[in-house]
Amino acid sequence: MRLWSLHPKYLDRAWLLACWREWLLAKNVLEGNTKWYKNHPQLNRFKRLDNPIGWINAFLSQILMESKNRWYNFSDSKINKMYREWMIEVTIWQVEFEKKHLLNKLSVRDLKRFKILSESELLEINPIFKIIEWQVESWERI
Repeated sequence: MRLWSLHPKYLDRAWLLACWREWLLAKNVLEGNTKWYKNHPQLNRFKRLDNPIGWINAFLSQILMESKNRWYNFSDSKINKMYREWMIEVTIWQVEFEKKHLLNKLSVRDLKRFKILSESELLEINPIFKIIEWQVESWERI
């Protein structure tokens, strides 16, 4: 499970589809609808928030918007579009870690996208996050 802080526009087709599925899984985990993945470290970033399911819905809405930009047919009935407009903090080092991870994968799967993104200094993040200075998040597996 990879819950990206990066803007979904950077994800290739395979990862955008996987991201949608994984965030829906995360939502089901936090709603108590599955017994799997309850202790996945990436969920810790949401468990510590006052409304984790609301934040999952907020992120899913960003994935949904990106899917519509690409003419994919993701179902908006799977999410609740009522969520807060506050922002979740993400560290600059976490964003850099995710950028390197994404570039690693794209270097094999999508050379065109890899070349474009590797020339970018700092990638845009998902609009529900705001960058702060700190280290890679404690929930990340390095």
